[in-house]
Amino acid sequence: MDDPSCVGAARRHVAALCRDLDFDEVASGQAAIIVNELGSNLCKHVRNGQLWIAARQGDTPEIEMLSVDSGPGISDVALAMRDGFSTAGSPGTGLGAVQRLATDFDLHSDVDKGTVILARLRPGAHRKQGFKWGVVALPAPGETVCGDSWGVAFEGKRAAMLVADGLGHGEHAAHASLAAVELFAQQPFAELKSALEQAHVMLRMTRGAAVTRAQLDAEENVLRAVGAGNVAIRVVSGVFNRSVLAQHGTVGVQMRRVEETGMNWPAHALVVCHSDGLQSRWPPEAITALIGRDPALAAAVLVRDYGRGRDDVTVLVMRRDD
Repeated sequence: MDDPSCVGAARRHVAALCRDLDFDEVASGQAAIIVNELGSNLCKHVRNGQLWIAARQGDTPEIEMLSVDSGPGISDVALAMRDGFSTAGSPGTGLGAVQRLATDFDLHSDVDKGTVILARLRPGAHRKQGFKWGVVALPAPGETVCGDSWGVAFEGKRAAMLVADGLGHGEHAAHASLAAVELFAQQPFAELKSALEQAHVMLRMTRGAAVTRAQLDAEENVLRAVGAGNVAIRVVSGVFNRSVLAQHGTVGVQMRRVEETGMNWPAHALVVCHSDGLQSRWPPEAITALIGRDPALAAAVLVRDYGRGRDDVTVLVMRRDD
């Protein structure tokens, strides 16, 4: 977002998404204001500004916008949220308006590293799931399709999650990773070992994918996972930082005997599952300040600061919502 024309393009894209989701006139107008304010702020105030936009269908369709930049950051967030505050001679109603119009709003800023702003618009009623989650999935540079895919599901006090990274990039990689997601959607709470073995059979008709599946039990405080390939899981709580290592191999191509891993899941911890488009050795301190916040902020910060920049990248973050 380095030119005013980018704001217009983003606004038109959001308008098309609103039509696809059957948003009414009021919700479509709210979405237009939000994208205009976020995009204009990025053009006027920041370095390396990007606006990531996603639409999700289902029982409660929603549009999510993440404004991401590399500085200079906001030194006084409370002041910046007040109507009338501006550093560029404009009316200064942007962030306050976005917060009022958005169904979900959150903001995190580091003076040295930059700002991430989440605005999610969901006109329909939202059923509390017992978990909060956020995801960022971006294609490799030059690609229009992300070769990674992901899925989440909820059942009472349990959650299930999957991230799949198709070999290579583009449509063929996406075909492989989406096949893993389609199988996950059929039985998200299937026994993990057999589910990955079944995926290995189903993905033989594709180029294959790195796949990790996990199930989180909030009642037992346990996380169980299986995986093959470079899709990692890390649990971060501020005092607890532990990785769940997947075995070598490629689902659909060559895979060793499947081993299930289990570990404790601290009550307030973030569970981060990501493809290898994210550096593997990111420091847990990068997101400890975001524990308790909307998980989409943590996903965005990790991609901004530790994305490799040359590959598809997916970061899925989940926590309890008690």
